Formats: sequence, structure tokens, C-alpha cells
Amino acid sequence: MDFAQMGAQFEKLYGDGQVSYFHAPGRVNLIGEHIDYNGGTVFPCALTLGTYGMARKRSDNLLRLASANFPGEPVAVSLDALVYDEKYGWANYLLGVAAEFQKLGFPLSGVDVLIAGDVSSSAGLSSSASIELLMSVILNTFFDCGLSMVALVKLSQRAENQFVGVNCGIMDQFAVGMGKRDHAMLLDCATLEVQYIPLVLDRHRLVIGNTNSPRGLATSKYNERRAECEQAVAMLNAELDIKQLADLTPEAFEANQHLITDETIRRRAEHVVYEIQRTKAAVEQLLDGNLEAFGALMNDSHDSLANLYEVTGFALDTMVALAREQKGVLGARMTGAGFGGCTVSLVEEEHVKPFIEHVGRAYQEKTGLPGDFYIAGIGDGARQLEAIDVCGVPQTSR
Repeated sequence: MDFAQMGAQFEKLYGDGQVSYFHAPGRVNLIGEHIDYNGGTVFPCALTLGTYGMARKRSDNLLRLASANFPGEPVAVSLDALVYDEKYGWANYLLGVAAEFQKLGFPLSGVDVLIAGDVSSSAGLSSSASIELLMSVILNTFFDCGLSMVALVKLSQRAENQFVGVNCGIMDQFAVGMGKRDHAMLLDCATLEVQYIPLVLDRHRLVIGNTNSPRGLATSKYNERRAECEQAVAMLNAELDIKQLADLTPEAFEANQHLITDETIRRRAEHVVYEIQRTKAAVEQLLDGNLEAFGALMNDSHDSLANLYEVTGFALDTMVALAREQKGVLGARMTGAGFGGCTVSLVEEEHVKPFIEHVGRAYQEKTGLPGDFYIAGIGDGARQLEAIDVCGVPQTSR
């Protein structure tokens, strides 16, 4: 991140004066896709890539929000008129966070904010949760609200559910807020109990591939899949008494799947039940150091998402198929909501460079789209950063 350039932009937009620095990571889900809203276990980690923010308190009631990634005049909205409006675009996620703080009774004043992300907002690495947690930490810090990180995670999810209207589960916000360097998180989305698992990849790397495919269906299909899972629960409850699909073991699903009379709904439920089992198996394999078995579970996860849950699409399936053909690849799958976005591949370190070259070239030939690739580091959760050091890089506040 070029903080000197970002600082110059902040000064041009808002004038000079003391500025505070913040960072919220993106996230990648290693396995356990479309499980959080079904109450099961997921296995995400925070990334070193994410969103940086500069912010300064104002003396009036105006929120001024700008993004280095979306040039233009700042979105300016009074704290007395926080309503969702399509014309605000990405800024709605920040406005929703401010609205949630107001609902809790915290007296806010205006803030000037400039954000800059080092991953494309279309990548599917949870840019919305990243900027939500960024704004949550800014307001919590500036106005001495004293909310815990878990409280900020829940607040950010409510902002996306109720203000923006995306019926997401808790995983993205939790991974962004509660990330721990060099660890993944086995998160029970029903209880929010979390187990931090050391992510020891030995001589392997996680390589994220951005398909750069438009994700126009992601929101509508996400809400559709959630509704389909609720239908599955309702059908099963003709004879069972469950609250969510995570309440089913594979054995119980096999014995009662006949209750789901719609074949499409049955496939959705099958993915959820067995994907939850894959998250638990993945943790066991990582703790045993069996990366080959972990990679095989990644492959199984993607195939289930493609065939049973139907949330992949041509771009994701193409990139995953090409990744699996490369030497040194243990596993590859989509990550995120799907319908575009990103893949994650587990690649032997010595083969990372040719992997990126070969997959990138072949992917563009087959899809007409460029593929962007990131070698992911596993980072900490959202937080304020300390003052810039002599090299011009903000240091994480501990």
C-alpha cells in the first residue's frame, strides 16, 4: 500500500490535520462453503491483503466517505439521514455500520474516511465484510464505545443483513474481525465457538486466483440458496424436529432424505450435510500434517458446490480444472459465494510461479478473461494501526 499517495489523497479531499490509520483483512474460506447460514462449522482465515483506512473525526454530523479504488467525490451523508440508497454504492456498507451504532444508542459525530483495498472488490474475498469491520473499528475507537470484537462482528453482519439487504451468515465478518496470524479458524456458526488451528503448510502456499468474472448473480442466488435450505428443513420437519441443516448427521440425512420431495432442494441439503463433515475432516488432516488428504477434501468441496449446490459457473470451474492439471497442486476449489470471484489452490512452493503462468495463460485463452493471482499470507483481524514509522508503513497496534 502506498501510504504517502493515500495520505496526499486524504489531504486533497479533506484538508490537512492528524489522521488515524486502520486495517481490516479480506478472508478466504479454506473449506465449508455456504454453511454459515445453515448453522454448521466453517474453516476460514484472515488474509494479509485487505482494506486500509485513514479517518478523522469531524465536529459536525456529516459522514464523508471516499475510496481510492472508486475515484470521485466523497459520499456525504448526515448522521440524521442514514438510509440505504443505490447511488451510494459501496458506501452503503459503511453507512449501515453507522446506523447500527446509532441503534445501540451511541452518540456519534461526523467522520472523514478514505479507504483503499489491495484486492479487487469483485474478487470474492469478503471486501464487504472488510469495509464493514473497518468502519466498526473506526467508530468504536473514535467514540469510545467499548464494544468487543465479537460485538463488532455481529453489528457488522446486521448492517449487511438489514441495511444493505444481503442475507449473509456470520462467517465473513467473524473471519475478518477475529483473524489470527498464521492460523485458520474452525468456527461453529451456531454458537460462535472458535478453535484456532495452526496453518502449517510446510513447503506449500495458498494461491488465490481471481476469475475477474462479473458476479451479478451472487447476491440474488445467495439469497435463493438460503431460502432453499430453509425449505429443506421445513420438509424434513414433517417427521423430524430440527432447526437447521447442521442438526443432521450424514446418517440421519441418508435415512430421511426421502422427506425432501423436491430433487433440487434435496441436492442443496446433501451438499450442506457433507460439507460440514469435510470441514471437520480437513482440520484433522491439517493437524496430522496430511496435506495431500486436505487437498483432496478441497477438491471434493468444489465438486459438491458445482454439482449439488450449483454456485460455481464456467469461469470458476475452468480455473479450478486448469489448476488441478498443474504439477505440484494438491487441491483447488472455489471460495466465497460463487458465480465468479476466486479460487484457492494448495500448491507446492517450487511450482507456484509456473502455476500462475500456466493457469493464467490457459484461463484467458478459454474464457477471454484475465486471471489475477495472489500468494496469500495469513494475517490478523481488523484493528487500528499505530503511527507511521520512518519507512512510511503503519505498524499494527497490539
